[in-house]
Amino acid sequence: MIVLAAFAAGYAFAVTIAKAGAPKHTVYELPHDFSVTEATFLPSALPGASMTSGNRLELLENGDAIFPAMLAAISGARKTVNFEAYIFWSDEVGTRFRDALAERAARGVAVRVLLDAVGSPSRRMKAGDVDVLRQAGCHVEFFHSLKPWMLWVFNHRNHRRVLVVDGVAGFTGGVGFADPWGGNADSKEHWRDTQVRVEGPAVRGLQRAFQENWSETTGEALVGEEFFPALPQIGASAVAVVPSSPLAPMSGAGRVYAISLAAAAKEIWIANSYFLPDDATAGLLVAAVKRGVDVRVMVPSDEESDVPATKAAGRSSFGPLLDGGVKIFEYQPTMFHLKTMVVDGVFSTVGSANFDERSFHLNEEINLFVYDGAFAGQMRESFRRDLSRCRPYTHTMWKKRSLKKRVTEWLVTPIRSEL
Repeated sequence: MIVLAAFAAGYAFAVTIAKAGAPKHTVYELPHDFSVTEATFLPSALPGASMTSGNRLELLENGDAIFPAMLAAISGARKTVNFEAYIFWSDEVGTRFRDALAERAARGVAVRVLLDAVGSPSRRMKAGDVDVLRQAGCHVEFFHSLKPWMLWVFNHRNHRRVLVVDGVAGFTGGVGFADPWGGNADSKEHWRDTQVRVEGPAVRGLQRAFQENWSETTGEALVGEEFFPALPQIGASAVAVVPSSPLAPMSGAGRVYAISLAAAAKEIWIANSYFLPDDATAGLLVAAVKRGVDVRVMVPSDEESDVPATKAAGRSSFGPLLDGGVKIFEYQPTMFHLKTMVVDGVFSTVGSANFDERSFHLNEEINLFVYDGAFAGQMRESFRRDLSRCRPYTHTMWKKRSLKKRVTEWLVTPIRSEL
């Protein structure tokens, strides 16, 4: 017991020292000075490059739609496949992707695969499957391999999901490449999730995000026509690809989320699997309600959440939100893994970032932010369909939650920012 206590104390001290060298967090306490329909919104909200117009987007829901579309894109590759994932496991779904990637590499396509060492550990992504990929000619690397003595690196995970084929078609969203994401959210074993297929100039943003992490891991620069071909405008959506990284003083996704909440005039509909707003962000949501905005938040139920500690940490903040008029809904059928938001029926996002400190300040993440009423309309309809499978979570339910839940919330409070 003394040894365990000493180890815990040493670990906590190491985390404190590691954090001392991390960039300062920006605190988003913002007034409602403009709306999402005003010209100043996008340049205020978006970090880096502005939106690109002329993109075609396809909203894909659950494994039955997501995986066939992605596998077909891989099978059609002629020059390059760049694949980046947090979760890639040795099971039925993972094997389908392993075989598709290996087949292309064996036919001379340059296939690069970047996996996270925590999300795809050896007990989940078997060495034999990695060997199959490499023997076929795939270049496979793991982001920040496990080195527990390097706390900041160990805690810095690559949570992005990116597939870019021949530099002309891309995919991103929240999906994992494993059996829980199979099916159509039609059982407890099949999770609810969303992915987006992208064609048009925005694909360059997905390619650059892959390039960042790949170059950091391997030192290889990706340049040339096979990665960055000319991309004509082929659709009607304006899209910004926003990467997030703990190496930046302002979180990409966190910044856009916060400024969107402050700008909203009609509605904020958030669907997120790990919803842990900090005090400033919770304040933005309550302030939005006070000025008449319809604020709805959809989360997994206690029973279906795959990370009970994270669910407990998020639940601890529900009381003030409910008091402030925020409507909270719990998805009932299975685990709910979306990371989406719609604001005022025109601005929306799909991506990998959870609504928590880890995604905003510790992980590598990527989100598509879309300015297009038609696409936002699809997102709103998707939200409504999911809402029909939810139960409202009320302030009475929160006040009557069990002692066990309250104790769990208290226990995870010190590590809330790490969850």
